[in-house]
Amino acid sequence: MTKRITLKQIADEIGVSMMTVSRALNNHPKVDKVTRMKILNAAERLGYFPNYVARSLVTARTRTIGVVVPEITHSFFPDAIKGIEEVAYSAGYQIMLTHCAEDTGREVAAIETLASKRVDGILASVAEQDTDFEIYHRVMKWGLRVVFFDRCVFKIGASCVSVDDEECAYIVTRHLIEHRYKKIAHLSGPPSVSISERRLKGFLRALNENKLKASNDWIIEAGFHEEGGYNSMLKLLELPMKNRPRAVVAVNDPAAFGAMEAIYEKGFRIPEDIAIVGFSDDIRAPLMPSPLTTIHQPAYDVGKKAAQKLIRHIENKTEITENITVKTQLIVRNSCGCKSKNQKFIRQLTDQKRE
Repeated sequence: MTKRITLKQIADEIGVSMMTVSRALNNHPKVDKVTRMKILNAAERLGYFPNYVARSLVTARTRTIGVVVPEITHSFFPDAIKGIEEVAYSAGYQIMLTHCAEDTGREVAAIETLASKRVDGILASVAEQDTDFEIYHRVMKWGLRVVFFDRCVFKIGASCVSVDDEECAYIVTRHLIEHRYKKIAHLSGPPSVSISERRLKGFLRALNENKLKASNDWIIEAGFHEEGGYNSMLKLLELPMKNRPRAVVAVNDPAAFGAMEAIYEKGFRIPEDIAIVGFSDDIRAPLMPSPLTTIHQPAYDVGKKAAQKLIRHIENKTEITENITVKTQLIVRNSCGCKSKNQKFIRQLTDQKRE
């Protein structure tokens, strides 16, 4: 195995001191341009790579950021990672990406590994099974900076970057109500995850403000994936027709996709028989047989702002802890049956009473 090239070898090659080589490689102003270029050329010719581990022992910094995501099968997290990587690279940091597959044990192991690798900070979005956040308390006590994004842990002294989940769920539910839907169900997420709790709260607020009944039979925990949405929708479709909801608010787009599959499988139409809306604006949302009305959740911007906040925490000990909210947008498509009021056939449809 080829040995790592050292500063001494470069110094011997040029005939200067190791201190001069170190200063040149770190762009120190005391090294003249001619000497610096000789050293840089020698370093490239010999195949020198900086020893970041050794450097970190001196600076207490590795210029690496750990990223913990619960899943990568849907478009939100890959897009968020793109935003994180762009900011990190521009600021001179590298990222170490870990994927816990919605498993708390794997999440804890990932965080412990990242901490052992001496990352400067961690960006985390928690797994859907999480109920105990002791690992985050522990690494923060060690002095490791943590910023949550999307799925957050509040009131532990860490910053968070997300959307206003409650308000967004309220808006998309109110959109259905304004188009005369009255019997509305909710496919909820795991109650331990912040976004599930807040989206359910927004859904219920919209119903309560409009004096609509929030039936326990119509609020079903579906989780964040297609399978849960599919199975939960089947339960709703098994209800007698008079007790069946006319519209569904899904906790996210993947759950909505699963629900849509169940609706079609049972011979129902969207939106003529059952309207449905989602949350996140997954890349597949406009491609569904009935394009999905949803909340556009700007994952790329969430990732960028989370990385920016973490780097500020790393580089400035007085950086304040805060919850940062990224703006969203209601995207109206055909799945709710009320795409555009200025289209005649849609206007006629929305003039009908819905229950």
